[in-house]
Amino acid sequence: MSSNSFGRLLAVTTFGESHGPAIGCVIDGCPPGLEIAPEEFAHDLQRRATGKSRHTSARREADEVEILSGVYEGRTTGTPIALLIRNTDQRSKDYGSIAAQFRPGHADYSYWQKYGIRDPRGGGRSSARETTMRVAAGVIAKKWLRQRYGVTVRGHLSQLGEIVPAGFDWSAVEDNPFFWPHAPQVPELEAYMDALRKSGDSVGARVNVIADGVPPGWGEPIYGKLDGEIAAALMSINAVKGVEIGDGFASAAQKGTEHRDLITPEGFQSNHAGGILGGIATGQQIVASMVLKPTSSLRLPGATVDVAGNPVDVITTGRHDPCVGIRATPIAEAMLALVLMDQALRHRAQCGDVGDVSPRIPGSLDG
Repeated sequence: MSSNSFGRLLAVTTFGESHGPAIGCVIDGCPPGLEIAPEEFAHDLQRRATGKSRHTSARREADEVEILSGVYEGRTTGTPIALLIRNTDQRSKDYGSIAAQFRPGHADYSYWQKYGIRDPRGGGRSSARETTMRVAAGVIAKKWLRQRYGVTVRGHLSQLGEIVPAGFDWSAVEDNPFFWPHAPQVPELEAYMDALRKSGDSVGARVNVIADGVPPGWGEPIYGKLDGEIAAALMSINAVKGVEIGDGFASAAQKGTEHRDLITPEGFQSNHAGGILGGIATGQQIVASMVLKPTSSLRLPGATVDVAGNPVDVITTGRHDPCVGIRATPIAEAMLALVLMDQALRHRAQCGDVGDVSPRIPGSLDG
């Protein structure tokens, strides 16, 4: 298996490279009758796109979606949905000098070892460009979840380098290029990124993603756990090196009396588990976070070897993000939405006749 597909009842396959003629995806298993139009993809694709601010790569792609199949007269037909986006702003000459070198921290060497050949232009298949199609597929999943179950998925940047939010306001997230939830800190982030870009270095980041309105019962023990599949989906995103569900690694320092989420008839008193118990949704918020490593494409020289095994110093020129986490929020949202839609379809297939089970505990004391 080449592992370019994920999901079971909702299966998504992506294809294409960073500097190829196009990228695309095939979405198989979407129920029929969902209204979808090409212009509906624009908002989330622009949220993910480069070239919107000086804090991301200067590459400017049109990211216009072509719907090739699976939609007739504006509605999904139940057959495979094929989406295509043409690459319009490749600059492959930037990679000519390093085509025979392995960039430290990149997938150059590992791809070479696996396939015996690689596309050095922009990282080829390992480029973050591939995530464009995940976001496109996620647009369909978000809309279906919202219409069918009232589920909403949203995310925000929760750490940039050593900086963490000093406050929280969802309304601020979409009003700045960082997806940052505390507007007064945005000038601090801009100054930090300006200094980082001038130094030629990069930094990591953390993104939180949350789903509201998920019904209890979604998820499959033992090997189809909802949290396990969310973790796998988020870990599949380029540059992600860690995933947490709920309190995650902070749980190691907690006592059981602190971590357990006490239950009352009026609702759960806390949500340290991130809305999932035994791999199955509890009806609380689904809370996950992911950590992205610093960008490895740097104009600062670093030691490596070439394809002949000779030691060399590599300097990466071209257009790169000093922090890939800045535009990772819509990618995390897409992956969570796709997992939830797949799990919703699987739950409906096996347990659709079960119906509502009493008692139904509110997700929180606030309802």
